[in-house]
Amino acid sequence: MTETNRIEYKQELTEGLEKEVIAFLNYREGGIIYIGIDKTGNTYGLADSDSDQLKIKDRLKNNIKPSALGLFDIVSEEHEGKDIIKIIVASGPEKPYHLRKYGMSEKGCFMRIGTAAEPMPQKMIDMLFSKRTRNSISKIRAAIQDLSFSQLKIYYEESGYKLGSAFAKNLELFTEDGTYNYAAYLLADKNSTSIKVAKYSGTNRTDLIESNEYGNECLAKATKQVIDKIAVENRMTTKITSKEREQSYLWNPIALREAIINAFVHNDYTNEVPPKFEIFSDRIEITSAGGLPEGLSRQEFFEGFSVPRNKELMRIFKDLELVEQLGSGIPRILDHYGKESFNFSENFLRMTFVIKELTAKVDDKVDNEEVGLIGGQEGGLIGGQIGSVIDEERNNEIDALEELTLRQKEILKMIASDSRISRSGIAEVLHINESAIQKHLNNLKEKGFLERIGGTRGYWEIKL
Repeated sequence: MTETNRIEYKQELTEGLEKEVIAFLNYREGGIIYIGIDKTGNTYGLADSDSDQLKIKDRLKNNIKPSALGLFDIVSEEHEGKDIIKIIVASGPEKPYHLRKYGMSEKGCFMRIGTAAEPMPQKMIDMLFSKRTRNSISKIRAAIQDLSFSQLKIYYEESGYKLGSAFAKNLELFTEDGTYNYAAYLLADKNSTSIKVAKYSGTNRTDLIESNEYGNECLAKATKQVIDKIAVENRMTTKITSKEREQSYLWNPIALREAIINAFVHNDYTNEVPPKFEIFSDRIEITSAGGLPEGLSRQEFFEGFSVPRNKELMRIFKDLELVEQLGSGIPRILDHYGKESFNFSENFLRMTFVIKELTAKVDDKVDNEEVGLIGGQEGGLIGGQIGSVIDEERNNEIDALEELTLRQKEILKMIASDSRISRSGIAEVLHINESAIQKHLNNLKEKGFLERIGGTRGYWEIKL
């Protein structure tokens, strides 16, 4: 392990941390800082990584201007049996970033050159400042100032946070003159942002069979509703051979979830164009406004370099556990779909995921009626439609359970779709650890909504 232009090692937490972070914020690719590893790559570890994480977050929050919140992740990892800290820093959209106490001077601004953070020349500081992104949702004043945030507060409470009276300031929902910005408008209980999920009977847009409209409310809630709706459409299919039944979803659930969230978080809302979701008989298309962020190449995009278009949304979606960490979404999608699934234009990004081909190779001993019931070619279309309706009705029943948290409802819906799904399978889709999933499962069993039948080789039974 050696330092590179994107990797910095520090044996311990030092006074110079902000300088290194600023250099990566000002660098077009961002970077990663490891605390607990020396310059030669030897692991020393940290005595109290939890305390160090809190110190780091506080220092980066208070000592860097413009605000870097939403542009960095602090992750605790284990390396060679020792605790270390990994700080993932995105390239910031409001360069030049600088130390608060020194301002935009050569003493306060830094740039990454090779493996070092060097002072930035004043001429470059002036040039970057003249190009600074000003037309962002944090700087646009909301047309409506009478905003409420009860939905957002509920989501934060369910994620273990409690928003105090200064939450709007802490979440950067004000413009510089103290009025609500456009980010606040998108996250308010009521707004005019309409999110559409359209479904067509064929491979083109000529025959619309279903149009669902979400939004006009907190963007976090709209995101969860779209995730739930498309999860219903992503039904389980079965390929039958003479030996076994192979089950799979129409689209990979992990990649699909990442694509939906990516479309919401990185959409360019400055022109009031929301993301769009379209389901065809052979594919799903997810379209977001805004092409590649300025200064980011396609190769860097695919390699996971993060340049958040809406850092306020990114931060909040991370708090609500909708986003795992910076730069993780696109690589997760590429684990299951190729680069050809992405189509870039000057003003839009479209992700297209083709349905996995369903072929039923039926042995003479397999009854055709059984094939129809589980979604094979003969009778499979009707079976699929019935299954989709049943899934949607069950999801509506689950949504009506007021005594359950949103996360518990998500887990029940996944089990309703696949009664044999494992704890690790649930954790993989929801991007949270297995121990947290087990706590939710125990809670659901204690409340009488869930029962395990047949032990580890058995299945789940939902009781509503």
